[in-house]
Amino acid sequence: MSSKWSKRNIQSYIEFVDNQDVLDLIEKKPGGVIALLDEACMFPRSTHETFAEKLYQTLKDNKRFSKPKLSRTDFTINHYAGDVTYQTDLFLDKNKDYVVPEHAGLLCASKCSFVSGLFPPLHEESTKSTKFSSIATQFKQQLQSLLETLSATEPHYIRCVKPNNLLKPGIFENNDVLQQLRCGGVMEAIRISCAGYPTRKNFDEFVQRFSIMELKVLKSCPDEMTACKRLLDKANLKDYQIGKTKVFLRAGQMAELDACRAEVLGRSAIVIQKKARTYICEKQYKLLGFSAIELQRAIKGINYLNPF
Repeated sequence: MSSKWSKRNIQSYIEFVDNQDVLDLIEKKPGGVIALLDEACMFPRSTHETFAEKLYQTLKDNKRFSKPKLSRTDFTINHYAGDVTYQTDLFLDKNKDYVVPEHAGLLCASKCSFVSGLFPPLHEESTKSTKFSSIATQFKQQLQSLLETLSATEPHYIRCVKPNNLLKPGIFENNDVLQQLRCGGVMEAIRISCAGYPTRKNFDEFVQRFSIMELKVLKSCPDEMTACKRLLDKANLKDYQIGKTKVFLRAGQMAELDACRAEVLGRSAIVIQKKARTYICEKQYKLLGFSAIELQRAIKGINYLNPF
C-alpha cells in the first residue's frame, strides 16, 4: 500500500484515540504506577496498603485514575477498552525478582536445553547494574524489544474472537463478542478506515473494471494513473487520492462508481437488445417476403395450368 501522502497528512483529518495518557499513567517515571511499585518494593517495610496510599496521593489528579468507594487498597484505571479495577494484594510480592543475576547466568549457560530455556539471557541493563530488578521492569524491557521488532517489520494480525464462555459450538453471545471487538481495537480500526480511505484499488484493477464508462480513455491516456484520474473526473467524484500504485476512495464512492458503471451497462444492454430485435425482425420480414413471393408464384402457376 503506497501513497504520496504521509501518515502526518492522514492524521490531519482523522481523529485518533490517543492512549498516551494511559501509558504515561502506567509507566512514566517518576510518578507512574510501575515506578511507584518498584519504589515500594525496595523498602522492606512497605505493604500493599502503603503502596495503595502512595498511588492515591500521587495520582489523585489524573483523569484516568480513580479510587473505588468501597475499597481501601484497590485502584481503577480507565483503559481504552474500559475501566479496570486492580487489587493491590500481593502486588509487591509478585513484582519482586529474587533470582540473583549470577545464578541466572549460571543456569542460562547450562548444557541442558530445558534448564537454559527457563533462564534466558538477562538484559544488558540488568547485568551491568546491581540495583533492584523487578518483574515490571523486565516486562517493560521485553515490551520495548517487541516494539522495536514491530517497527522494523510489517506485521499482519489475526484477531481471534471467542464466541461464548462455555467453549461450546453453536452458541454466539453477542455482548461478549462485541466487547472483544472493542477491546481488540477492531471497532476503532473500522471507524478510522471509514473516516479515511477504506477502498483501495490498484490502477490496473480500477481501469479494468471502470474503463467501460469511457472506452476512449485507454487509447488516449499514456498510463493507468492518468486513466484513473480521467475516469474519476468523468464520474464527478471529489476528495479522492491518487497514490503511487493505488487509487484511494472515500466511503461510499465505490458505490457511486458502481452505479455509474451499472448505468452504462444498462444503456449498453438496451443497445444490444435493440440490435438483436432489429436483426430478428429483419430476418422474419425477409422470410415472410420470400414466403409471399413463393406463394404467389405457386398460385400463378396453378392458374396458368388451369385457367378455368
